[in-house]
Amino acid sequence: MKILRNFTKVSILVLFFASGFAFAQDAATLQKMLKSQNQTTYSATKTVTQQKTEMENEVMSSVVSKSRIGQQANDTPDAQLAMSESSYPVTAGDVYTLAFAAGATPVSYSIPVDSTYKIRIANLGVIDCKNLTYLQLKNMVTGIVQKNYPMGGVQFVLTSPATFRVTITGEVVKTVQKNAWALTRLSTFIKESFTDYSSSRNIKIVSESGEEKTYDLFLADRKGDLSQDPYLRPGDKIVVNRISRRVALNGAVERPGVYELLDGENLKKLIDYYGNGFESLADLSRIELYRSVTGNHDSGEKLYLNEQSYVDDFKLICYDEITISTFEDLKPVVFVEGAVTNTNTNTNTNTNTNTNTNTNLVASTKIAMRFNNGEDYAFFVRNNKDMFTAVSDLENAYILRGSETIPVDLSKMLYDATYYSKIEIKYNDRLIVPFKQFFVTVSGAVYSPGRYPYIPDRTWDYYVGLAGGFIKEKNKMDAVTIIDINGKKHKKTEFILPEMTIDAKANSGLYYFNQYAPVITTILSAVSTSISVLAVTGVIN
Repeated sequence: MKILRNFTKVSILVLFFASGFAFAQDAATLQKMLKSQNQTTYSATKTVTQQKTEMENEVMSSVVSKSRIGQQANDTPDAQLAMSESSYPVTAGDVYTLAFAAGATPVSYSIPVDSTYKIRIANLGVIDCKNLTYLQLKNMVTGIVQKNYPMGGVQFVLTSPATFRVTITGEVVKTVQKNAWALTRLSTFIKESFTDYSSSRNIKIVSESGEEKTYDLFLADRKGDLSQDPYLRPGDKIVVNRISRRVALNGAVERPGVYELLDGENLKKLIDYYGNGFESLADLSRIELYRSVTGNHDSGEKLYLNEQSYVDDFKLICYDEITISTFEDLKPVVFVEGAVTNTNTNTNTNTNTNTNTNTNLVASTKIAMRFNNGEDYAFFVRNNKDMFTAVSDLENAYILRGSETIPVDLSKMLYDATYYSKIEIKYNDRLIVPFKQFFVTVSGAVYSPGRYPYIPDRTWDYYVGLAGGFIKEKNKMDAVTIIDINGKKHKKTEFILPEMTIDAKANSGLYYFNQYAPVITTILSAVSTSISVLAVTGVIN
């Protein structure tokens, strides 16, 4: 019995392990089957997804490729730009690409638009796309395809925008036909064809259907009214008319410039509307009008208007030039002369008059500069520091006020924060800024006296050497006199500064004796001869 019980236990264990092994095999087999099924399903799904993705990539790569071509040539339309513009109109010559999946089969069509504006959407229908934008057409095409292929993943893109010819005629350099595309605006298309007499406010566009419209580019530029600067369309003909009145507005107005006036617009409208009104310091009592076209004067004439002329809306004719004076013109002036240049960069000094525009400073410059009453020279100089240059001798400047000469150190005014000087500017002052000369003069007992370029940190012997050295017959003991630009003497141990004079002394006694010995000998000989003659003749006993 014991053996039977043991055999039974062994049998049960064997059956348990066998069934466990079989279960494990079945589970592994089932897992493999499920995995295989999932892979098959994923593969099928991936195939459809890949097809759609490949179609999309193919379409978009075509668009990007054509767009890059457009970026390389400025006159070539850009498909990406066109699709980013919500108002892009469908144009004859456009080429679109339609792609979708018909079941598991990818479908791709190239759809050109001809002048009939009728396009066929595969075998699903025909659309009249005239007067539609790209987005409107895209929505219609997408709706038709999705109705027949709900899972088709429709893609509809513009791959090649159209170009077309537009004629420009009228008051232009010459009548031409030029290429345009659907995002070409009138203003950019015709600007190179204008003459001096072309009107920008009376431009007519005749459409392909014969409809005429007139546009005003001034309103587009000034007011931002883009309806006056339309996109061009195929078959358009642009007619540029001639100006009727064009006038110039200068001076104390907010927006000076040259403007083309419409009928009925005169002085008041010119200033208020076109010039945007007077500036705060405008002097309405001094309005100048230069009229170049008159019946009596071949050279034109000048008229002086005032505030009443403005109120009465003085009538203007073509090519009139209006100048509004400012009270700034009545400010007193100070004259700045010498080593200065007129930069006109300081707004506080207003308009300056330069009588010598040579900025290389090879000659003296004179500038008339306006100042405010009570203004001092320190403030004035700091505000106009750009007029000084590397050759301006700031330390030795001076003011001429009538017969009085007032020295001023402009260098300290400009660069020394601790320096204070209360020298008030007076009407008709003359601020003289000398030239800083970078030369040293060598004279006297040298072989080549003259002016030599200044080199910093050099002593007298360097410049005497440049002058060929001392003439030993004239100079003894290397005797020199060193004098600066102000007449002050300096020691031989000091460094030479610009504009100093080194005078080599002619101090040799033998040299002077040799110079005057012939004269003295001649005089003595003449005296001796005279005495001898007088003695022989008996005049002297």
